[in-house]
Amino acid sequence: MILGALVALGADKNELIERLKLLGAAEFEIEFKTVDKSGIAAVHAEVKVPHEHAHRHLHHIEKIIGDSHLAETVKVRAIKIFTKLAEAEAKVHGVEIEKIHFHEVGAMDAIVDVVGACVAFEMLGIERFVCSKIHVGSGFVKMAHGKYPVPPPAVAELLTNIPVYSTEIEGELITPTGAAIISAVCDEFGQLPEMKVERAAYGAGTRDYENFPNVLRLLLGTTEKHQKSAAADLKAPGFGQGATDNLFLIETNIDDLSPQTLGFVMERAFVLGALDCWFTPIQMKKNRPATMVSILCSEDKKEILKELLYTETTTLGIRIREIERNCLERKSQKIKTEFGEVSVKIALYKGKIVNVKLEYEQLRQISLNSGISLQEVEKKVLNESEKFFERK
Repeated sequence: MILGALVALGADKNELIERLKLLGAAEFEIEFKTVDKSGIAAVHAEVKVPHEHAHRHLHHIEKIIGDSHLAETVKVRAIKIFTKLAEAEAKVHGVEIEKIHFHEVGAMDAIVDVVGACVAFEMLGIERFVCSKIHVGSGFVKMAHGKYPVPPPAVAELLTNIPVYSTEIEGELITPTGAAIISAVCDEFGQLPEMKVERAAYGAGTRDYENFPNVLRLLLGTTEKHQKSAAADLKAPGFGQGATDNLFLIETNIDDLSPQTLGFVMERAFVLGALDCWFTPIQMKKNRPATMVSILCSEDKKEILKELLYTETTTLGIRIREIERNCLERKSQKIKTEFGEVSVKIALYKGKIVNVKLEYEQLRQISLNSGISLQEVEKKVLNESEKFFERK
């Protein structure tokens, strides 16, 4: 359900499968199908792998993931999820974690499922996870060791300190794999946080219930830190003196790649979370014209962007160095104009506005709608913004 919901949310299924092939463990297929669940269109994901008899221990799964060519951040998160599963099972059975052997959750389809979710998290650039109270279902479920109440012991252990609830709906509504993923990635549980929702999507479960949509809903959006009014912000002493952070600069020189492919690399770099990407014309040995590709990123994106250069370009080596970046405090302000509200970006240094930038796309749309030239629209909006900030 998590994997299906992530694809419905915008993770490209073909790219997801290509990245999952970097796991290199076994042949697999994932069938994504849009289905109706009590009137809701949701994506159902089914992982198909050859039949196997192996019952894996945690160290087997760690080796499969660790030896793969997946991005380091994906490996770390996936291993964290399986470690949580092993810890829960070990506590329930009263044995050492090394002695736990996984049944269903150690099968290759479950490994692809978990790793696939971690890959999709990276693809969508999700930085923070929040979960509602979890509906666990009710009744009993048959497992390898017998018949157990819902939620079964390992799930109950994984949901420690997480708010849950049950209704008259019978059946297991959260599996050990789902509980492990949620408990490993989520920072908060309970109320929906204040956020700007950009997309909503649904992942479908296999079972059907009467008058109950067996789906997982995901909301993707952005949150903003609590801010005071614009007037208070602009007058605050010392506001906007600039912030310094440590980033990584990844560079490589290329002299045998088409412009089309270079353009694709830049597009992918931004999709994968690069803060900036640029090309510099250079000359290499034997006076060959070439291009230096530069990517600026945070530490958590370093591995996946390094992987991008190795897999999508002809480079044989990459330079990586940590750099310090200082940037001005920036914020967006809506200005009332004769054309309606227009967003303006401002930059501050030591409490003073040093730069005002108008949103081009808004100006372009105003010009097209009004028949007034773009330059005239820009001039009028800039004039209104100057008056606004003078009053502040």
